[in-house]
Amino acid sequence: MRSSALSLSNSAVRTRTEALLPEVTERATASALPTRLRPADLLRLTDEGAEDVLAGRYDHLLPENGLWPTENRWAVRLLADDEVDVWLISWVAEKSTRLHDHAGSLGALTVLSGALAEFRWNGSDLRRRILTAGDQASFPLGWVHDVVRADDAEAGDVGPLNPTLSVHAYSPPLSAMSYYDVTGHGTLKRTHTVLTDQPEGELE
Repeated sequence: MRSSALSLSNSAVRTRTEALLPEVTERATASALPTRLRPADLLRLTDEGAEDVLAGRYDHLLPENGLWPTENRWAVRLLADDEVDVWLISWVAEKSTRLHDHAGSLGALTVLSGALAEFRWNGSDLRRRILTAGDQASFPLGWVHDVVRADDAEAGDVGPLNPTLSVHAYSPPLSAMSYYDVTGHGTLKRTHTVLTDQPEGELE
């Protein structure tokens, strides 16, 4: 009888422990992250930022006369505090960010107009995807990618590519980025690291 009761008790403990494991794991993972904000929070912030841009709430920050730069990428900070910064970026043809990470920051984006091509390192090669107006993406720690405005053939029927605009959020605010090359052996090689608060690489 005692043995049977003990067996039931151990079984109940195991069931309770197994039920708690996802919660405990989530708390442990959350405490290891550099920010209390989660990818879902950043996606929401970029979506809200995109809506505010489209509603004209940031017209005072946009290029004069509504003329978007055509030679180089352009960016303006929409929001900044100790926890997060949010940027609006305009993209031009053939100006990529080069393969990079966001150091200790999580990131996310929402595409407002046009289309972006993202080349993400998946551990063995680069995977390409196209993000068009309304699409979102989040970037966990360790995410390495290159981003460029999609060309006409890649974009398909999304309308004009000029301007291609996206809203990005980083938490904690972006402070450094590392750049990479893909080696002939199918691995990543870090080439250099820069201290920067500029979104998605140098604006060129």
